[in-house]
Amino acid sequence: MIAELQQAVARYAHALDELNVPELEAVLAEDTTWTFTMPGQRVLGPVSGRTAVLDFIRAGHTAQAGRTRHHLSNVVATTMDAATAEVRAYLLQTRNTGESIQIISTGVYTFGLRQSDGEWRIAELTLTLDNVL
Repeated sequence: MIAELQQAVARYAHALDELNVPELEAVLAEDTTWTFTMPGQRVLGPVSGRTAVLDFIRAGHTAQAGRTRHHLSNVVATTMDAATAEVRAYLLQTRNTGESIQIISTGVYTFGLRQSDGEWRIAELTLTLDNVL
């Protein structure tokens, strides 16, 4: 089960970076919620529902310069049962402009996953960044 959970969050990161909407739709629950915090800033969100989250992602891709990657590491399941799980992972976000590679941010993801149609889907995502973007 742990490998399946790790696979779900990896699929999310790859789909996010590539703006692969069909894969994002497959890994996000219909009622997914996203919440973000940055030091000294107000909480952003929750962004509620798969459609709203996909709109949020599209807007982010339009605004970014260069190629952004979400590197997830130290992925650990903190709680799990047959239907739900919580997974935490460190984030290292980079940008490659073609001329330079930059570290944009670091932080911690907390994913609330739920079984749906035999697949693990992200029902809740919380990202706590270590720096302001």
